[in-house]
Amino acid sequence: MDLNNKKISDLVGENYVYASVLHYFGIQFYNYSEETLLQVCQKKGICMSTLISGLESAVDVEEMDEVALVGYPIDLVIEYLKHAHYIFIKRRLPYIASLISELPNTSTRYHPVVKDLKFVFPLFVEDFIHHIYEEEDNLFGYVAMLKKVLIKEYNPSELYYEMEKYSIQKHAIEHDVHDDEMTGIRNITNDYSIAKNAPLHIKVLYAELESFEKSLITHARIEDEILFPKALVLEREVKMLLQQKVRSN
Repeated sequence: MDLNNKKISDLVGENYVYASVLHYFGIQFYNYSEETLLQVCQKKGICMSTLISGLESAVDVEEMDEVALVGYPIDLVIEYLKHAHYIFIKRRLPYIASLISELPNTSTRYHPVVKDLKFVFPLFVEDFIHHIYEEEDNLFGYVAMLKKVLIKEYNPSELYYEMEKYSIQKHAIEHDVHDDEMTGIRNITNDYSIAKNAPLHIKVLYAELESFEKSLITHARIEDEILFPKALVLEREVKMLLQQKVRSN
């Protein structure tokens, strides 16, 4: 596509995903809206072909097919989920946070929304990150211990006490509590509904928030429908192993 002489505002207006690509190249679209892509690249010393390649590939990015994940062993499913956590925490949330922090406090119809998002979103991020790390430490750590028992790298007797404290069912119940984490954001933005004449900055932000929520829904479904069933099977196998060990003693 011929993007060299296209204004940044026009480029982002055509596809809001481009705004995130520009962000990762150090270009905040709202600061260069009237300049062309070529002008911005020359000003910031960015390789034009590399940036265009990033823009072109961004629209083709798809999340992994859930059907494929069903056939993966549980440790690879967990690695996939950990990678998704990394992308959420290190890339997507910081980008959304920057979009919100740079929203102008103008007296438009979106002023109350801007004010609420600037207050609520940092709290959401803090709670979300805490939940992610807790899940990795507790659930993923517990599954790792179960795996080690089956491959005889962990003493089953030691795990007995861990299984008194934890269970996959308990984790699944606690997971349900966090399933709709973006309720507050959705309420503030009125389900991401937006007027056609809304500022481009707002349009990009709402699109990014909605996209992030869809990713969270997919992520939660992978945990509910793939991870937890596999983990329950694994836990049952370990319990049977422990029972056999008790009977043999």
